Amino acid sequence: MTQKPLQLGFIGLGIMGTPMCLNLIRGGHQLFVHTRGKVPAALADTPATQCLSARGVAERADIIFTMLPDTPDVEQVLFGDDGLALGMSPGKLVIDMSSI
Repeated sequence: MTQKPLQLGFIGLGIMGTPMCLNLIRGGHQLFVHTRGKVPAALADTPATQCLSARGVAERADIIFTMLPDTPDVEQVLFGDDGLALGMSPGKLVIDMSSI
């Protein structure tokens, strides 16, 4: 039985987020990613789709992970201009794994 790859989103591609993304890609999942800075080279050469905003990630992915440095960052990604909340629809899931 072949399982369809999950449509996953990941926001926060720092020292912890990048290795997590790479493992998800190795697992065969389709990733939609966003970060404030430049996408790390390790991810730039993968099939991950780079989105221009958190909203863009939410519009494409069914499950979205965040790995952010602090509470205000999580709040901004969730509810700020072009935040996740604007791209969410019923059945989608956000999992915050930030180490705050």
